[in-house]
Amino acid sequence: MSELEIARVHKIVGAYVTARRPPPHVRPELDLAYRVTGQSFVLFEVRPVWRGAPGEMTEQPIVKATYVKTVEAWRVYWMRADLKWHGYDPYPTVRTIDEVLSIVDADEYGCFRG
Repeated sequence: MSELEIARVHKIVGAYVTARRPPPHVRPELDLAYRVTGQSFVLFEVRPVWRGAPGEMTEQPIVKATYVKTVEAWRVYWMRADLKWHGYDPYPTVRTIDEVLSIVDADEYGCFRG
């Protein structure tokens, strides 16, 4: 993605995360974050590691979306119990980031947040 496209992803996904983060007093126990890497972004929950060292955190992926420039679409993935990304069959590709985030919010099949 170009720098402009990456900035657009940060703007849209950042606003989504900001609107849905838990209240500040809950964030040490549960938070929402995202990461942009290459052509993809991953939305994930951040929690303390159970029985881990104090301050040790773990990330639980929610959704991964990868931009495919040749078809000008986003591929949507969810993480199964095998800890591998799988295409989200009801909507394997969508045109916009907003559509990706709408699919996550609807979570019709309980794939993203169980």
